[in-house]
Amino acid sequence: MLYPSPRPRTFFNTAVALLVCSAAAWSANAGATQKTVCTVTINSPDERDSFERHLPRDGYRVVELVKHGHPDWLASACRSGVSCDALVISGHFDNGTEFYTDSFVDHEALTLHEMQSASCSASCNGLFSQLKEVYLFGCNTLKAQPTQVASAEVARSLVRSGHAPAEAARLSALMNERYGQSNRDRLRHVFKNVPVLYGFASQAPLGRTAGPLLERYFQTAPAGEVARGRPSPTLLGLFAPSSMVAVQGLTDADPNADFRADVCGLADDKPPPAQKIAFMHQLLQREAADVRMVLDHLEHFASSISPAQRQLPEEAMALGAIESDLRSRERFLAFARDADVVAVQTRMLALARSLGWLSPAQERAEFVRMVAGRMDRGSLSGTEVDLVCSSHPGREPGEARQLLATGAVRPGDLTHAAALACMGSTESHERTVRALSSPRHEDVAIAQIYLRHRPLSGVGELRVVTSNIGRMAGGDAQLRALETLARQRLADPQSLQEIAGLFPLVRTLEAQRAIAGILIRADYRMLARADLARTLSQHRLKSRSGSDVIDVLIRLLRSA
Repeated sequence: MLYPSPRPRTFFNTAVALLVCSAAAWSANAGATQKTVCTVTINSPDERDSFERHLPRDGYRVVELVKHGHPDWLASACRSGVSCDALVISGHFDNGTEFYTDSFVDHEALTLHEMQSASCSASCNGLFSQLKEVYLFGCNTLKAQPTQVASAEVARSLVRSGHAPAEAARLSALMNERYGQSNRDRLRHVFKNVPVLYGFASQAPLGRTAGPLLERYFQTAPAGEVARGRPSPTLLGLFAPSSMVAVQGLTDADPNADFRADVCGLADDKPPPAQKIAFMHQLLQREAADVRMVLDHLEHFASSISPAQRQLPEEAMALGAIESDLRSRERFLAFARDADVVAVQTRMLALARSLGWLSPAQERAEFVRMVAGRMDRGSLSGTEVDLVCSSHPGREPGEARQLLATGAVRPGDLTHAAALACMGSTESHERTVRALSSPRHEDVAIAQIYLRHRPLSGVGELRVVTSNIGRMAGGDAQLRALETLARQRLADPQSLQEIAGLFPLVRTLEAQRAIAGILIRADYRMLARADLARTLSQHRLKSRSGSDVIDVLIRLLRSA
């Protein structure tokens, strides 16, 4: 059968149709190859906004994962099935435990434990499995110094378990390599197999600085460079003065890569709780030194087991197996009692109670013994006083009496008095508060630590303290005393008047600012506002940095 030749108009229609189909196919292919840049904006939006403005829409889409007001935003992002080719995280990261914000409006945070759980869990595979690049805009994100070091207590523990001193020293060094866990190591573990991680070895630029640098990068970088999976010399060059570095995510070929399996054994959300408790038991059966090096992971998992879960049959059986493991218990407690750092000792005792290895009464007795031991060795400092106070939110005079009965308390040592005061000793409380007006800088520092946890008890005590501070000779000790008093939020007119009367007498701008800080936090309406504003204006020492808390207080007094 012969077909007639198409008319010109029909041929034109066919050609147009073919072009349209080709364009549609190209568009579909472009959509299929479009890369997804996921952003986690905890603090500054400057970095995210730069990526959004400059990445071409036909090649990239930018997806913000944080949903303000929804604490489960990370879990929601995991459930959404979004697959990220690049990830941009913006937030402060100073202490290496979480990305956080300095905003008073939004209170978002992303903890390292949350990231580890998402990374280890198959339920959140999409966020991490396809990543080619991660941008970590936060201080110290790729800092190489370890966050913990196997100290002398680790070597002593290895000797107790039967190792010769030389062998214990060698094993301790190996533990530092395996468990040292710098910020860089921990984030490499989170972003396993990711070709490029950008971050900062020390201080990172704030968003208002990072944003313009990214603008310059996008103006000069080759097209399509983002999410390519290779380090960008242009980006590294622009951020080099701010300590930016690029590293690769952990791979199976890395030394000690198997440590990630230990972390994931506790962090993965897929195994049932009883199975994870049994895995925790396996970790606890290792050398006490090994257990110490994974303490934060053990603590976090143990704290996640709810009281209701502890009553379920399988979970109760798994926890019971740990509680009855006396060999592991004794090894753990021996290490805890010998720990060099009081915070580590306290944390291990708390974990022992959580595991059923100590009753609450036994934990308190161990704590008293720990404090007494440090008193006896003369190693109790302000750090320990702070820990004792934070560990005893309520006053328990019984523990103070137990501590006195040990005979380790030295009557003339203010740190000993402060520790007793934290435990409920009324007499020691009075002595520690009096030290706030001491001419000794060290005594004022101890009183300042104590009063962060325990408020002044009544107007009478407040007036005595205020009067004593007024008679101090000035200098750093008086300044610290004034700063401490500011945290007490004065509401007594007589005390406020006495502090206000100090303003013309002090000789440093810092002291005047401290006084203004006290008054601005208090109910200054109880004072003669016009007279006080006039006194502040006449006697204030000028600040080279411009307006400060003194100027703010003057404006408030004049407008009230």
